[in-house]
Amino acid sequence: MTPTAMTDRSPFAGMELWFLTGSQDMYGEETLQQVAAQARDVAEALDRAEQIPVRIVSEPVLTSAAAIRRLCYQAAQDDRCIGVIAWMHTFSPAKMWITGLQVLGKPLLHLHTQANRSLPWSTIDMDFMNLNQAAHGDREFAYVQTRLGLERKTVFGHVEDPGVVSAVGAWARAAAGSHALRNLRLARFGDNMRNVAVTEGDKVEAEARFGVAVDTWGVNDLVAKVEQVSDAAVDSLVAEYDSRYEVAAILRPNGERRQSLRVAAAIELGLRAFLEPGGFGAFTTNFEDLGALRQLPGIAVQRLMADGYGFGGEGDWKTSALLRAVKVMGYGLPGGASFMEDYTYHLGPGVPKTLGAHMLEVCPSIAGDRPSCELHPLSIGGREDPVRLVFDASPGPALTVGMADLGSRFRLVASVIDTVGPDEPLPELPVARAVWTSRPDLATAARSWLSAGGPHHTVYSSAINPEILDDFATMADVELALIDERTTVPGFRQALRWNAAWFHLKQGL
Repeated sequence: MTPTAMTDRSPFAGMELWFLTGSQDMYGEETLQQVAAQARDVAEALDRAEQIPVRIVSEPVLTSAAAIRRLCYQAAQDDRCIGVIAWMHTFSPAKMWITGLQVLGKPLLHLHTQANRSLPWSTIDMDFMNLNQAAHGDREFAYVQTRLGLERKTVFGHVEDPGVVSAVGAWARAAAGSHALRNLRLARFGDNMRNVAVTEGDKVEAEARFGVAVDTWGVNDLVAKVEQVSDAAVDSLVAEYDSRYEVAAILRPNGERRQSLRVAAAIELGLRAFLEPGGFGAFTTNFEDLGALRQLPGIAVQRLMADGYGFGGEGDWKTSALLRAVKVMGYGLPGGASFMEDYTYHLGPGVPKTLGAHMLEVCPSIAGDRPSCELHPLSIGGREDPVRLVFDASPGPALTVGMADLGSRFRLVASVIDTVGPDEPLPELPVARAVWTSRPDLATAARSWLSAGGPHHTVYSSAINPEILDDFATMADVELALIDERTTVPGFRQALRWNAAWFHLKQGL
């Protein structure tokens, strides 16, 4: 299923990447005009690429420290600019870039390319050499970035190479996710589940590191919105449920539990009435803190996630925020993203597998077939039976990623998986689910995840790939512990030790 946005607009609407080209005055005005023309060609080629979801805006060629500093400051202040792509077309003395890079404060991609794909062997002269010096100038620029300790992505190759466009596209998606998180408002309805460790966290540090604002509202603030929902609005929404899903007989018109579907619809409408005017992009609920809600929100949460909202159960705001970022990064790509939990294992016979699910809240953007709308008892929460969508996740490659608060810093733990579907039908399991195998195998992946202190709540994504996630972690300056087909337990544990030392040193002794 194709993921949708929180509104009819793409989350990329209005976002820009600024393309900065470095040179200097010593080569003369004619050369600089050639530099400007070729820089526009490169920027326009990237702007046309379908894999890059945001606009690429070509800026004037930069030849002085004052001009560089002024433009970097403008990029830092302009909300449309979510990142900067820099290319040193000729030799741009990199001391000119120091003060500009120090005020930039936006994700940086260093594009190491050149205008010509091939050398004109028979006609090459010193004029050509002076004009096409990226192999020279980009090394000077990279030295200063390294000297300043700047985190950035470096991409090498010609813009006609698919690998170059793909790498820039991955970084652009990560920049969009980082931008979305930095501007995210997250509503916690109540607190987190009692006595649970991993859903706790430092909300002040999260806002300092990622930009997300996490605040709490009483559940009855939501109840007030639910009670204001009109019967006509409920009629319209349940009609949509009837048309979009395979609705169980007891929930259909004249079914004995039709009223339960209407209660679920009122909860969805109340959530939307609270979240949309407040500019919220993510939220949490907690089955231990439902106030006067008649049901634990099920189908409401599922449909809001499908519309692009982040969500975390049991008050898990870290997973909710991460899901919103992943939703943005994967927008328009095949697949979807969902709140998820590693629930139980199949250890044999055959290949070991994980069954992922949650009580109710799995996003239909990952569904393989048309979801069914069902009503089943829930033994926790102490409320009426909640309505939920039930389905199996679509097979194919995916990943799960969780955010852990280690006290002194955050860590992202990710596992590359392959969704395969259940070995047999699951007629008695009343929740949406995903069944997957892990790379390189379940034992290695599970031991590595536990060694990293990865959380039990995760974001499941069949849309984004590890490259996008790695770029996102780089922008946030947080650790990414990735488990994939190359992982070994000893190597992974050693990497965690080195990472701990690295991030400790970065914070200062």
